[in-house]
Amino acid sequence: MQEFDRLLFLASGGRPVYFGDLGDHCQTLIDYFENHGSPKCPPDANPAEWMLHVIGAAPGSHANQDYHQVWLESDERKEVLKELEYMEKELVKLPYDPTAEQEEFATSIPYQFVTVVKRTFQMYWRTPSYTWAKLFLASSSPLFIGFVFFNADLSLQGLQNQMFALFMILMIFNPTIQQQLPMFVRQRDLYEVRERPSKTFSWTAFMAAQIAAEIPWSFVLGTISYFAFYYPAGFYHNAEPTNQVNQRGAYAWLYMCLLFIFTSTFGNMCIAPLELADSAGNVVSLSFTLCLTFCGVLVGPDQLPGFWIFMYRVSPLTYFIDGFLSNALGNAKVTCSQDELRVLNPPESNMTCSEYLGEYLESAGTGYLTDGSSTSDCEMCPMSTTNDFLSTINCSYSRKWRNLGIFCAYIVINVVGAVLFYWLARVPKKKNRVKEKSPFASSSSADSENKDVDSNLEKVTTQ
Repeated sequence: MQEFDRLLFLASGGRPVYFGDLGDHCQTLIDYFENHGSPKCPPDANPAEWMLHVIGAAPGSHANQDYHQVWLESDERKEVLKELEYMEKELVKLPYDPTAEQEEFATSIPYQFVTVVKRTFQMYWRTPSYTWAKLFLASSSPLFIGFVFFNADLSLQGLQNQMFALFMILMIFNPTIQQQLPMFVRQRDLYEVRERPSKTFSWTAFMAAQIAAEIPWSFVLGTISYFAFYYPAGFYHNAEPTNQVNQRGAYAWLYMCLLFIFTSTFGNMCIAPLELADSAGNVVSLSFTLCLTFCGVLVGPDQLPGFWIFMYRVSPLTYFIDGFLSNALGNAKVTCSQDELRVLNPPESNMTCSEYLGEYLESAGTGYLTDGSSTSDCEMCPMSTTNDFLSTINCSYSRKWRNLGIFCAYIVINVVGAVLFYWLARVPKKKNRVKEKSPFASSSSADSENKDVDSNLEKVTTQ
C-alpha cells in the first residue's frame, strides 16, 4: 500500500468507508479508524489486513459499527466535499489551450532510462542462476587457460603459446552471448506485452537500458578474466625489460573489459530484430566462427585467397588480437631454447661465427648468435626481438592505440545496429497500422468486397 498516496476504501455493496491520504506506513488511515471507535492497530499488524477486520470484511470478523455511516458524518468527508466544490469553481477559470501538444509519455526519456536500468539490475540480482553462470564462465575458463600456459617464456615456443592462449580466451565470446540472449528475450516480451501498449516508457529507453545494464557487468567480468588470465600466463614479465609493467597491465585490463562490452552489445544487436533466442544464437555462432577463423592467428592475411582478405579486415577480433598481443609481447628480447637454435659450421676452420653469419644476420635484420667468436657449431636464433615474431602474424606494437580505437568503433556499431534493427523489425509504424473500415461505408461497396472474397475462395478450392 505504500506505493499509493490515497485510498478509496469501499465496503460490501460499494459503500465508501474512507477516502483520503494513507500517510507514512498508513498512519493517517489508522488514525482515522482509531479516532472513530475502532480497536487499536497492533504495532506488528499489517494495516491492510487490520482495516479489513475493522469493517468486518475479513473472514470471521465483525464490525462494531456501521463505518459507512461513520464516514458520511465524518469531518474528513466534509473536507473532501469542500475540495471538490473548490475544484468545480476554480479549475474552470484556468486558461485552456486546445492546440497544446500532449506528451506521449508521462515522464522524460532520461527518467525512463534511469528507471528501466534500475529495474534491469534488480532482475539480474533476482536471477542468481544468470549472474553466477556469467561469473563462473569469466573466471574458470581464463584461469584454466592461464595455468595451462603458466609463465610462458620468450622462446619461440613460448611466444606461440602466448598467442594461442589469447586465441583460446576468445572462445568465451560465444557462450557469454548465449547466456545473455534468453534474458533479453524475457525482458523484451514483458515490455512489448505490458509497458509498450500502456505507454509506460519508450522503446528507446528500453533498448538503451538493456545495453547500459550490461556495461557494469562487462567491467566486472573483464576484471575477473584479466587477473585470472594475464598474470598466470606470464604476460606481465614481458614488460619488465622496458619498465612498463603498470602501463601495459592497465592497457590489457581495458582491452579485456572492452572485449566483454563488445560481446554484450553484439548479442543485443543479433537478438534485437529476432523473435527467438535460438535464432539469434545461430547468427551469433556463425558470426563468431567467421570472426575467429579470419582474425589472423590460424591463417595470416598473406596466406588467404584474394577473395577472403576482406574477412580479415572486417573481423573485429583481428584488431583485438593485434592490439592485445602487441601490447603484451612488444619490444622484448627473444631467448631461444636449446632445441630452437640452428647449428651451423663455418666453411673454413679459422672463420668465426660472426664472420660467417654476421652479414646474413645484418641483412635479415633479425636473429642473433649465442657465441660469435666460436669457430665451430655456430648456434643461431632466427629471431632477436618479439617484434620480429609479431610481424609474422601482421601485428605491430606501434598500432596498439589505433587498434583500440577501431575496436571501440565496433562497439559503437553494435549499439547503433541494435537500436536500428529493433526499430526496423519490432517498433510499430503508423503506416503499418490497420485502418478500421468506416461504419458509413455503402452497402454496395461491401457487397462488391464480399463478391471478391467469394471469387477468391472459389479459385482456391478449385486449385
